[in-house]
Amino acid sequence: MAGSRKNKIKKLVSPSQNSTPDQAPTEDDNELMDNLLAELDSRNQTVQQESATVLLEMQEHQENTVRDNGRSAKKKQDSRSRHEARQARKAAALAQNHAPIDPEADARLEREAKEEEVSIKETCDKLGVQTHEIPPDGHCLFSAVADQLALLNILPPNQANYVTVRVAASNFIYTHPDDFLPFLPSAFGEDGVGATSAGFMTPQQFEQYCMTIKDTGAWGGEPEILALSRAYNVPIHVVQGGVPRIVEHNPGPSPRSPGKAARISYHRRMYGLGEHYNSLRPKTTISQVAGKIQSAFS
Repeated sequence: MAGSRKNKIKKLVSPSQNSTPDQAPTEDDNELMDNLLAELDSRNQTVQQESATVLLEMQEHQENTVRDNGRSAKKKQDSRSRHEARQARKAAALAQNHAPIDPEADARLEREAKEEEVSIKETCDKLGVQTHEIPPDGHCLFSAVADQLALLNILPPNQANYVTVRVAASNFIYTHPDDFLPFLPSAFGEDGVGATSAGFMTPQQFEQYCMTIKDTGAWGGEPEILALSRAYNVPIHVVQGGVPRIVEHNPGPSPRSPGKAARISYHRRMYGLGEHYNSLRPKTTISQVAGKIQSAFS
């Protein structure tokens, strides 16, 4: 890490005695968090471990602050800090599973990754598609959907990027709160630190969540996929290694192009630390012939 970044981390995790528990995160802190979350998708295991370690320290600091300052500190959490805490807990679980000191765990993860790869490839072969790799930069879901929207001629190539798609997802969720609020994390529900009961976001928290999806490197998931399916009026089919093999998200009774769907793949173990999405493009004639030759000799 660069020296300036180390200083930011030290300041964030070990605040000075003059700082107050209720002090709002600075722009530098928010930028640091976005960078760390994006680096969880890195292919470089050293970068992954370093980012996960910092996120865990930040999560521990946040939980200590909540315990020390009681319910008042908990109430001051905004949607962004809840999302960051949720991502840090996710990083904690993944980092624990990824620990290199446990050979059995490493072998299990490697086996699961291989099984997932084989399962997804089998489904792709049946569909006549192949994986088009998307950069693991924290925007993978939105970039994968953008690639599909360009293939389907729903977005022009110069607009088929994660920026455009993030805006579409954010705007659709924001204008359809009743459809999404039950599925989004709440400060006082099960996703809040120390929470014991379910609860929904306040209007202000909901607005901040939508802004986070639009303007940061926050990971997207099921709510965002459903929002994009409806926003662009196209089915989005997600190929995965689990059961069912294909998860279908349908926009409604009258899709834009009946019989056509955007296809992406979901990889839980592809990069060891962090979930990932790729785009699925139709196989070319050359790749089909090469696949048959490879199968004949395997």
